[in-house]
Amino acid sequence: MTTSPSGSSVAEAEAFLAANPDIEAVDIVLHDANGIGRGKIIRRHELVPFYRNGRHLPISILGLDICGEDVHETGLIWDQGDGDLRAWPIPDTLKRLHGTCPARAEVFMSMYTLDGLPMGSDPRHALARNLAKMEADGLHPAGAFELEFFLLANDRDASGRVQPAHAVLDGRPSSKTEVYSVDHLHGMQPLFSDIYAAADLAGIKAETMISEYAPGQYELTLHYRTNVLEAADDLMRLKRIVRMQARRHGVTACFMAKPVEHYAGSGMHFHVSLQSPAGDNLLMEEAPGQWSPLILNALGGLIETMAESMLVFAPHANSWRRFAAQSYAPVSPTWGVNNRSVALRIPAGDIRARRIEHRPAGVDANPYLVGATVLAGIRHGLTHKVDPGPETTGNGYDVPGSDRIPRDWREAIRAAEGSAFLKHALGEEMHRTFCAIKAAEYARVARTIPDVDYDLYLHTV
Repeated sequence: MTTSPSGSSVAEAEAFLAANPDIEAVDIVLHDANGIGRGKIIRRHELVPFYRNGRHLPISILGLDICGEDVHETGLIWDQGDGDLRAWPIPDTLKRLHGTCPARAEVFMSMYTLDGLPMGSDPRHALARNLAKMEADGLHPAGAFELEFFLLANDRDASGRVQPAHAVLDGRPSSKTEVYSVDHLHGMQPLFSDIYAAADLAGIKAETMISEYAPGQYELTLHYRTNVLEAADDLMRLKRIVRMQARRHGVTACFMAKPVEHYAGSGMHFHVSLQSPAGDNLLMEEAPGQWSPLILNALGGLIETMAESMLVFAPHANSWRRFAAQSYAPVSPTWGVNNRSVALRIPAGDIRARRIEHRPAGVDANPYLVGATVLAGIRHGLTHKVDPGPETTGNGYDVPGSDRIPRDWREAIRAAEGSAFLKHALGEEMHRTFCAIKAAEYARVARTIPDVDYDLYLHTV
């Protein structure tokens, strides 16, 4: 196999090197089930051969847990002899990195079998496959992910807890919820300027920055993409940008779903619409308030499949700490209009921009798997004409139904393992890999004795 199955071309690498003569090295990045970038740093002279021949990588790289340890139950380790497959660069993802010295670039890659077939445990392929199914139906999903995150100090407070980062501009501390404070944003302006500069280099349209609903919490919105695969790429790259630039400014970018117990967690809301081949928004109603059958069935599919999909949206032990009443994180499978207390929100605004805001996923989720699962849920609703039930108005946290989704991580793992829908949405190999990794991580957490055990029991039982 010498023809790239990803569609990448040697000409792209040659043109990039000619336009960037100072680039010395390139990060080649493959994203695993947890969304962690795995790969290598190659030298400048290795880039063209990588585009020409791909790069052999061990199959086990896609069977690692959050700590980078092998999960044998994935079937990707010794069952396969830990053999090599071949990773290929993804077209149009070769970008220069901002602020590196010496100058460096990065490129995303996907894993393929040695004869050029998509490797089933690569999460990007799961999204690409669901996108292809929708497009075969004449539907073209468009969308964007929102990025919420914390900026934390590198050191802990006196009690050992994380604390908000001081302003990088002048070192000013803040422990208040400075929600929507513009003046508060100014203290982080040097860092934000570098984030925007890095996004520009990467071809990402990063837009509005907001001071969010917790000390040290921010939100950065992304421009809507007509291709949700590109939207997921944007989110993956932007997380890396924020983490890298924060580190350069002496603070820590945190993408845990719930890093601070008394404040709101961080979501990764996914805005999605469906377009016709001509670019018309198919979710748009003929008159305000008269919802199209398409948007109602899409909502119905997402509601009907939400319970068995929650492991994708909340994949870690910490993810489940985010779900609490009055927390801006949904606790039941509900839908509503201009209502942030529901799981599926139809935002207010021009009907020509009609879309669904999918709110369950935390920022710690893998956007490729979230996108794949959401598209599959929408397709399920359209195929079976699922009724979403009545709209939720007012306080969605008062609506009974929290028992309709898993109560905790363990229950979510069991629901995902037994889900025929999720196996179809992710593909059999990705489903097996993802569930095995989550089960192994659950076992790791369950056998670890947390500090709270000593606080509660050391001197009392």
